[in-house]
Amino acid sequence: MTNDSIADMIRESDRRLDALHAPANPVTGEGMEGPRKPLRIPDFPLPVQYVPEEMLDRPLVRRVLEAGSVKAFAEVLAPDYPADKVERYVTEALSRERLHCDFPFWAATLVYIKNKGGGDDVLFRLTPPQRTIIDRFERARRAGRPIRLVLLKARQLGGSTLIQMYMAWLQLVHRRGLNSLIISLQTKASDEILDMYDRMIQAYPARYLHRQGEAFQQTEPKWVGVGASGAIHRVPQRGCKVKLGSAEKPDSCRGGDYSLVHLSEVGLWRKTDGKEPEDIVQAACSGVLYRPLTMIVYESTARGTGNFFHREYLAAKEGRSQFEPLFIRWFDIPQYELPFASPADKRAFAEKLYAERDSDHIPSDREEPGKYLWKVWQDGATLEALHWYVTERAARSGHAKMSSEYPSDDIEAFTDLDSAVFDRYQVRRFEPACRTPKWTGELSAAAAEGEDALRELTFHAEAAGNLAVWAKPEIDPEEEVADRYLVTVDIGGRSDGADFSVIVVFDRMMMAEGGKPAVVAQWYGHTDMDLLAWHAAQIAAWYDNALLVIESNTLETHDRERAVDGDQSLYILSQIAGVYPNLYARPQTPDEIRQGAPRRYGFHTNVSTKPMIISALQRVVREQLYVERDMRCLHELTVYERKPNGAFGAVAGDHDDLLMTRAIGLYICYHEMGLPRVIPRQTANLNPHTPTISAATI
Repeated sequence: MTNDSIADMIRESDRRLDALHAPANPVTGEGMEGPRKPLRIPDFPLPVQYVPEEMLDRPLVRRVLEAGSVKAFAEVLAPDYPADKVERYVTEALSRERLHCDFPFWAATLVYIKNKGGGDDVLFRLTPPQRTIIDRFERARRAGRPIRLVLLKARQLGGSTLIQMYMAWLQLVHRRGLNSLIISLQTKASDEILDMYDRMIQAYPARYLHRQGEAFQQTEPKWVGVGASGAIHRVPQRGCKVKLGSAEKPDSCRGGDYSLVHLSEVGLWRKTDGKEPEDIVQAACSGVLYRPLTMIVYESTARGTGNFFHREYLAAKEGRSQFEPLFIRWFDIPQYELPFASPADKRAFAEKLYAERDSDHIPSDREEPGKYLWKVWQDGATLEALHWYVTERAARSGHAKMSSEYPSDDIEAFTDLDSAVFDRYQVRRFEPACRTPKWTGELSAAAAEGEDALRELTFHAEAAGNLAVWAKPEIDPEEEVADRYLVTVDIGGRSDGADFSVIVVFDRMMMAEGGKPAVVAQWYGHTDMDLLAWHAAQIAAWYDNALLVIESNTLETHDRERAVDGDQSLYILSQIAGVYPNLYARPQTPDEIRQGAPRRYGFHTNVSTKPMIISALQRVVREQLYVERDMRCLHELTVYERKPNGAFGAVAGDHDDLLMTRAIGLYICYHEMGLPRVIPRQTANLNPHTPTISAATI
């Protein structure tokens, strides 16, 4: 530890703290998010405003800028009317343009919300993480896209208030007749939402519910109940409704003519009255059209894996849904800070953090290892935030209780790290080597199946191909590098909802000089079993007749389709038996050799071998003994856990297909294959026909 290191940490923490609390004025627009430009009108109440770029494209704004001032434009607009009245009219019109284009300005000047500290209601000024969320909404709105967001957050973000006020902005400012539906976890929460909306609308100036110049009364009703339930209210001036429901009363959640839907704390919803959360969501959202100025937001803290919210967040993160994901970390929220009593205390905290940065030791179930706190520091937390975290952590036993409400990243939010098989910090060291493949495509051959299916192999680049290639095979016609390439296969299902089938290729060349094997190609997708068999054989043949290892999994089935069809490895091996020359066979015991027992092909995953290969993979990950290229595999490593019954597997709703190809392949790579070696190539025929393998030996 050096004084310079600690001083650098303190300076960096102060810089982060300044950035988090950087001045941002929603009225002048200074420091606010989004593409903004200065609007200079010398005789406007705000002579200089930093406004969203879209405001500068509004016809009125352009014309005032061309005139040079409000007064000059008023003289051109209505020379025969009293100048002061015309100027007031133009000034209000410009203000309305700003209200239309700038949500933070609208919120900070017209919207009153409950003061959390007690006392009178206050104008709504957004916090930094709230501005991040609004920036995401506004990107979609400005681009003319529907707003679809899955928001994963820490506690006390104020996300529900923000989302509901943004929906109100669309209703009260942007378009008449936009109806909104808000569904919370419990009826009590719905009542709080109703109270919040009531506070806002009662304080809202009636004139801004009307077009400029339209007649209105200051005392006119602005919030009118519809029906006897008290769940639906109407803003008559805007022709829009606001409906409230709760997941504990599914019948209150049925949608209809709604354009804006907010599902609050959806991760905590449970099955109610025979209805799953998915059923409630479907009923609420089915009527929302996919068009501009529509909005659906799933917002929640995390509560476990495999539930609706977890699945939807993963689908959004992986680009498989129309929703975007957004994660707000606990240390992005300014209130989670605890100042130090003195500079000396701050320095002592930094010294301890630095000294224990590599420590796995957990002093108690109310503390975190130094390595974890260091990772959070590296991810951007301030020393003051970590000081708060350490203090708050002492009030909770077990990491999972803390991470579900105050997650540092979106994997931890859903995962109980106490049951994790692989150290997340060790997994992160593989990230720098991950990259987009150089080529994607498929292989073609002289025939679709049979011996000719392994001849005239040609790679065709296709953007939508399932075969990703980081390095093509290197084959010398005169010399062969024996034991260079290894191919492993994890068998999935045919349907889109089934597990994926994976074929991965390892290049072991660098092991000859003390280096590491590397992933160089991978096929990933769903297909019929006979096609998968030939895909695997062709890829292995293309990589110089690589050792081809096909998993024979009798432990468990991963989906209904495979449960019906049974173990597919026997079928796949029978398809390529007698054609592909280098199939993996399980090692034989001395008794089996003496008795002349037939060789059995495929890697058999069972209650004995699975812990063995997972333990071997733990060592490979810990010592970083291979080169990974696919970030998805790193994700699978981080969500792989030991179940309560002692079994291994991915958390509910996730996959382990990529991981299993690595577990099997790297075990064989390090424990059963010799080092790569150069030998004369025996024949020009790279895919000789070999004796038939009978089904009885498979």
